[in-house]
This record gives sequence, C-alpha cells and structure tokens, in this order.
Amino acid sequence: MPRPLQLLLAILPGLALLYLSTLLYLGGRPLLALAALGFACLTAIVYLRPRAYTWRYLFPGLVGFGLFVIFPLAYTVGISFTNYSSANLLRFPQVVSYFQNETYLAADIKFPFRLYRTGGEPAVHRIALVDPREPGRFHLTEPLVLPDQAQTVDTTVVDAEALPASQPLGLREIIPLRAGLQNLTLRLPGGKLVTNTGLRDFGPRLPLWEHNPADDSFVNTRTGEHIRPDRETGRYVLAADGPAGPAGTPVGPGFRAWTGLDNYTRVLTDKGIQGPFLRIFAWTVVFALGSVACSLAVGMILAVLLEWKELPFRKVYRTLLVLPYAVPAFISILIFKGLFNQNFGEINLILDSLFGLRPEWFADPLLAKLMILLVNTWLGFPYMMIVCTGILQSVPDTIYEASAIDGSNAVHDFFKLTLPLIWKPLFPLLVASFAFNFNNFLLIYLLTGGGPDMVGASTVAGQTDILVSYTFRIAFRDSAQNFGYASAIATVIFLIVALLSWWNLKNQKV
Repeated sequence: MPRPLQLLLAILPGLALLYLSTLLYLGGRPLLALAALGFACLTAIVYLRPRAYTWRYLFPGLVGFGLFVIFPLAYTVGISFTNYSSANLLRFPQVVSYFQNETYLAADIKFPFRLYRTGGEPAVHRIALVDPREPGRFHLTEPLVLPDQAQTVDTTVVDAEALPASQPLGLREIIPLRAGLQNLTLRLPGGKLVTNTGLRDFGPRLPLWEHNPADDSFVNTRTGEHIRPDRETGRYVLAADGPAGPAGTPVGPGFRAWTGLDNYTRVLTDKGIQGPFLRIFAWTVVFALGSVACSLAVGMILAVLLEWKELPFRKVYRTLLVLPYAVPAFISILIFKGLFNQNFGEINLILDSLFGLRPEWFADPLLAKLMILLVNTWLGFPYMMIVCTGILQSVPDTIYEASAIDGSNAVHDFFKLTLPLIWKPLFPLLVASFAFNFNNFLLIYLLTGGGPDMVGASTVAGQTDILVSYTFRIAFRDSAQNFGYASAIATVIFLIVALLSWWNLKNQKV
C-alpha cells in the first residue's frame, strides 16, 4: 500500500476519534473522552510505526475484546459499589443542574401582551409585552410562526412608535392560537423568562432554588427551606424541619453515590436478604449439579444402548432422540409449561384419571423444583447422548472381548472399563455444562418466572430462582430496581464461574 494512502487511512479515523473525545468531554464525560483520546493515539502508533507492524493484525481483535468483554465487566463491577437504582439514576452534576433549572411562575407580576399578524400563510406574528413598570415601553419579538413545540424567543425593548402598524388581534382571534402561545418562552433583555399564563398575559418564571457552590446546597426562594446533599443515601434532604417535612426528608431526584462494599455486606447482614440469597445460592448449585447428573445419566444410558450393534433401527432411534436438542429451547419450555398446567395440562389430566392426583406444579416449591429438573433433563440429555456416543466410539472393542473371555458382564464392563476410560475427556464437558446451567436464565424465566415467591424476603425472590434470574428480578422487576445490588450479585456469579473455568483448565493441564 502506498505510504500516502496508508497515512490517510490512519489519520482519518484518528481525527474522527479526536472529534468524538472532544464531544464526550464537552458532554461531561471526561473519562470516556480520555479513553477515546488514548485509543486514537494507540491506533496511530500501531498503524504508523514500522516496529508495531505485527500488532496491526491483533489490534482489532484486542479492541473488540476490550470493548465487548472487559468494558461491560468493569462497568458492572463499578456499579456494584454504588447505590445505582431507579431512585438514584442521575449523576450528581445532573441533579444539581435539575435544581438550578427548576423555576416557578410568579403570580404577582403580569405582562399584558398584544399579538400582531404581520404575514400570510403560514401566519407570521409578532408579540409585544407591555412593561408593567413602564407602560410606554414594550418588549417586542421578531416576526415568528407560532411553534408546535417548546421554543425560546428573544425580545427587544421598543417604544410605542416601533410597534407594527396593524391592529392587534382581538380575543376571539387569539383563542385558536393559544396552543402556539403556550409553547413560547420569551426572554427579556435582562435574561428573565416569561411564559403565557392566559389569553391576556405573560408571567415571569423565576428560579425556585438558589445554589450555594461552596457545599452544593440550595435554598428555596419561595419557602426559604434549605436542602443539602446526603452522599450516603444519594439524595438531597432537608437540612431542618420545614413545611415540606422534618429534617432529612428527601427532596428531588436521587443521584448515584459510592457505597463501597455495602451491596456485598447486605447479603451477610440483612436477614431479609441473607436468608433468600443463601437459599437461592444453594438451589442454584443443586439445580446445576442435578441437571448435569440427570442429563448425563439419561444420555449415557441411551448412548450405551444405541452402541449395541445388534439393536435394530439404531439410526432411527438416534435421530428421534436428538430431536429435543434440535427444537429451539424456548418452544420446548413453553410447551412443557402448558403440559404441567394444574387445571388443563395433559400431565395432570393423566395423573388424575389414573391415580386421582392433581399436583400443584407451580404453587408447591418442591414440585416446582422437580418440574424444572425434569424439563431441563429433557432439554439436556440429547447433548449428553451425542457427546457420550462420540467418546464411546473411541473406546477399542478389544478390551470388551478380553473381558468377555474372563466371564465379565455388561454392568461390570461399564463401571470398570468404560467409565474410567471416558471420564477424563468427559469431565471438562461436564464442568462446562455445570457452568451453563448455573446461568440458565431462559429455563427459569419462561417456565416458572422464579415463583412461587418467598415469604418474608426484603427483595423479590422466588423459590425456584437461581442467582441469575434473582439478579434480573432485582434489577428489572423490583419496584426499586436496585441495579447496584444486582451488579454485586452478577459479580459474585462471575467469580464463581471464573473459578470453575480455572479449575477446569487446571485439571485439563494435569
């Protein structure tokens, strides 16, 4: 590639990243701006320096890894140390800006207005406000079309001689234009804002809060109430008793605040959270182990049977048994949800006709967990059967022939010969299956939704919830939507799965 073209291809993305970092900095995101600037510099170094030639092929993959793996992980961990929730969505500067921009309509000051039509279609108007302090002075706008969205327009001070020569519109002509007038905010020369308050008047909007930059506190200009930021709760609170409530009463929106290890220690100290969390954690381990064990048992038995060469129609059976794995999981789960329906499901209809039983699969915690294991076994055994079939076919037949000469039977051959030979290649796949079921959100969400609910829990928690579904419910189904606490649980899940992966890799090396 020619050197000038190479420089051009490297400089253009760099300029784009430099522009992006500038926008991020101006938008109040200095860390992201610094990251974009660093990325621009790194891109220029990699693609312009001859010594970094080998990195040109690895660089895109490393960038994708950092962007789609490292960044979400670091962001989740960072949120876990905050009080980020539906009540604390904004950043602190955004909350300060919210109070600074909050205004109220002054009822004791009125600016009568005159509306002049100065153009044809679409109709062009000019608004003249009468200054109540100087009736001979007017605040006049430039010609404008009354907007259908909020718009701020400047005015200039003029004498009566500078007003339009046409007659101002009457009340009957103003009424159809009321919607456009209400979308207008007029800015007076001193910076004061006025909005339409009726068919005759505009009224000024005054700042509701006076900001003290020294400690970021505010004073209500109407009531005199003083509010201060509480960094521990992430809310502005009343500094003293007042008309709005006693001292400490939250005011306005909340902001994100650093809480340290509070989200993690809540699991150990809050009895309403500790009990449900430990029970959910224990059920998650039991569910993952039980799913692997049941799927392995059924898949192994079927694989061994299908390896029997004298079995007729082996290929037909194998094809039929793989079908549950070929059907999308969510379809199978929804079908089983209908089959286990207490009132109309086929399973209860059969049990009722044979034994007079109608189990409450979705109301009884034990039966709900048993149902989940049964459904997950159905979904998982084809995979185990395929894996075991492939491993069994690698076992030489000669060892079974020698064992048959010694008078052995099939059960002895399986436990003493087959299982020891296939266990080592099978073990990493079992660990991977355990990790998958540990985070099997789809099954829990579609089949039971985590229900039935636990009684006495401080957060939304269900008897069949696993950690990942519990995290989802806290983040998106709880009224508080505690994203910080949910991120802490997600971090714990990541550490557990990471340890399992490390253990798996360590055993593979051995």
